[in-house]
Amino acid sequence: MAASLRLRGATSGLRYWSHRQRPAAASLAAVCSRSMASKTPVGFIGLGNMGNPMAKNLMKHGYPLIIYDVFPDACKEFQEAGEQVVSSPADVAEKADRIITMLPTSINAVEAYSGANGILKKVKKGSLLIDSSTIDPSVSKELAKEVEKMGAVFMDAPVSGGVGAARSGNLTFMVGGVEEEFAAAQELLGCMGSNVVYCGAVGTGQAAKICNNMLLAISMIGTAEAMNLGIRLGLDPKLLAKILNMSSGRCWSSDTYNPVPGVMDGVPSANNYQGGFGTTLMAKDLGLAQDSATSTKSPILLGSLAHQIYRIMCAKGYSTKDFSAVFQFLREEENF
Repeated sequence: MAASLRLRGATSGLRYWSHRQRPAAASLAAVCSRSMASKTPVGFIGLGNMGNPMAKNLMKHGYPLIIYDVFPDACKEFQEAGEQVVSSPADVAEKADRIITMLPTSINAVEAYSGANGILKKVKKGSLLIDSSTIDPSVSKELAKEVEKMGAVFMDAPVSGGVGAARSGNLTFMVGGVEEEFAAAQELLGCMGSNVVYCGAVGTGQAAKICNNMLLAISMIGTAEAMNLGIRLGLDPKLLAKILNMSSGRCWSSDTYNPVPGVMDGVPSANNYQGGFGTTLMAKDLGLAQDSATSTKSPILLGSLAHQIYRIMCAKGYSTKDFSAVFQFLREEENF
């Protein structure tokens, strides 16, 4: 099964808690207070741009952490803060019965769960395993089957909101899995996000995420094109952004994460497109959308074009830059 999961990962390209039913702040504080009182360790695997601030928010809510990352340097500040660092995902599973994984690709997730030193080697019966990676929905379903065989529970819970929301604890989690287990997942996820949405069976969280990211990619390209055109027509970029954001063209890419340097502070475009959500990861997510569109016979004309644009960007040296660097790419591609 592990082999088939790896193959699927490679092929992929590299209870509802909304504002409508969201508990009052006092209720959330009560949830976190109960967690602090119990001091039950939580495992966290994957301390990248997103995982690092997510894990820190769990710490702020009183959770002792059992930490693992494939890069030991990523664990140093947690170890210095008194958190326990171990040498493999299996060691995390041996010491914690609630584990969150935040990994880049399907292949990484399969390795963390089903690899030679994976979680499933030492997972305890009754453990709750929450994967917040963005991966192929079919891989999530296969992982859930393997986890269930071990007497544990698997839920997919990819996130939206970017690094800024991860730092502030305002992520949106899209959760798929057994509904009866959602409350247990919400206890943890509610300390890292302001919206925790139950989507349905395992895999539906991933489905919601790849649809969201496809739209995000399309809107970012559209925003970059509009801003570039306006600038070349002689408009001041800050003025143009102001007009867009009070008009029908307004979107998250224009008013929260503008891709033009100098328009907004605290976003990757203000820092040479460093940090944030990498172009490689956006290309990967668009590949997942393309695979899903093919399997469901769904036309995604703009989604496919966005996929090609981000793949070209990766080939031209933008792979480590934030995906909003599409603006810089367009500025440099006179003959695009």
